[in-house]
Amino acid sequence: MIVCLDSGNTRIKWGVHDGAKWLAQGAVTHADVGQLSRLVAEWPLPAKVVLANVAGPEAGGRIREQLAAWLPVFHEVRAEASSCGVTNLYEFPERLGVDRWCALLGARGLVESAAVVVMAGTATTIDTLDADGNFLGGVIMPGVGLMLRSLAHGTAALPFADGEYAAYPRCTDDAIVTGVIEAQTGAIERVFSRLADRAACCLISGGYAKQLAGHLVIKHRLTDNLPLEGLRHLALKT
Repeated sequence: MIVCLDSGNTRIKWGVHDGAKWLAQGAVTHADVGQLSRLVAEWPLPAKVVLANVAGPEAGGRIREQLAAWLPVFHEVRAEASSCGVTNLYEFPERLGVDRWCALLGARGLVESAAVVVMAGTATTIDTLDADGNFLGGVIMPGVGLMLRSLAHGTAALPFADGEYAAYPRCTDDAIVTGVIEAQTGAIERVFSRLADRAACCLISGGYAKQLAGHLVIKHRLTDNLPLEGLRHLALKT
């Protein structure tokens, strides 16, 4: 049994895998990190625990405190030059965000074709894999929530919008929400258009994935917890 933890900017996602299937998955906010101690009581003897953490060393320390009983089998993952069928062509491979790295590994485990891998969370990352598993590069932009907040906080007249997408918005809230969704999906589709491979697909995961996926006009697949899938592959590899 392995336990995978993906510590993002907002939440800590976790999953327990028996080598064949996920037995349980869940998430807690960083403010509620103490709830992770329940995992130790429920799953007392994992063979391996793997963590991907982009929330900083203090957040990583708090996670370790709650999972102290697991420290002998605890391993924090870093991006590397190659693993699990993916070659990292970042200028400095170790500087690639570990959440993006794990999402790429998870995507490669799901599809063998070229792919655009989207993580739609606090930030939106749009990364490209070719058919040979080479990570060609990617872009980072503010996520849906950050875009909405930037307009509310950075302007005197615009609200924090609670509108709906519309082809031709006729109120300010709808105009803001539609603009944000168009910006996000437009960026995804623009990156996807650079792939000449007709078999290519887009894999999209993260808290805003479902909202964005409904407006994409390219071939796409909504996937749950891609970083956890990548962590699982890493754990089973060693």
